[in-house]
Amino acid sequence: MPAKTTIKTMADTLGAPARRRLVLASTSRYRRLLLERLGVPFIAVAPGTEEAPLVDEAPAATAFRLAEAKARSIAGMHPDALIIGSDQVADCEGRPIGKPGNHERAVAQLTELSGRTVVFHTGLALLDAASGQCQTALVDVRSTFRFLSAAEIDAYLRRERPYDCAGSVRSEALGIALFESIESDDPTALIGLPLIRLTSMLRAAGIAVLSRST
Repeated sequence: MPAKTTIKTMADTLGAPARRRLVLASTSRYRRLLLERLGVPFIAVAPGTEEAPLVDEAPAATAFRLAEAKARSIAGMHPDALIIGSDQVADCEGRPIGKPGNHERAVAQLTELSGRTVVFHTGLALLDAASGQCQTALVDVRSTFRFLSAAEIDAYLRRERPYDCAGSVRSEALGIALFESIESDDPTALIGLPLIRLTSMLRAAGIAVLSRST
């Protein structure tokens, strides 16, 4: 639009810093909703990444590797952007717990996890596509499940249908009631995007979330 072009040209002439495009390398609606909390404009793009773990790869290593891989997979399409990549793997005693996909597998997952402790590993990457530099982090949430009855598991699953969530846990909704306790220094990592750590990364990249005007 002509008006937008004029405004941008005037800002450049006055020496105002150009805003970097922010891209979320994810199609997850949960991550989109979390990122929207920061009030920073962004677009979401599907990453072109194979998400299967490597042979003998530990769950934490998988999450850490895939976060950066997702960001780098779309860098060619957005060469001047800051790109956020994130991946989460649930870990029960060293064994990855994936997304159930259907009701029967979700019942089996939660029956197995009842009364046990699971670590949700969330890898986070902020890639500067222009320079190739990438900030990375791994944020863990240690979560202990309540002892769950078959009736409780069935009622929860029929209400939430969390079949696209690792470990069948939709923690931003009723899934939080599955836990006896959680331990983390970045609680939104449990949902899939650690906002405290991401805010620090954005600040280092020149985007001060708290200084933005509405």
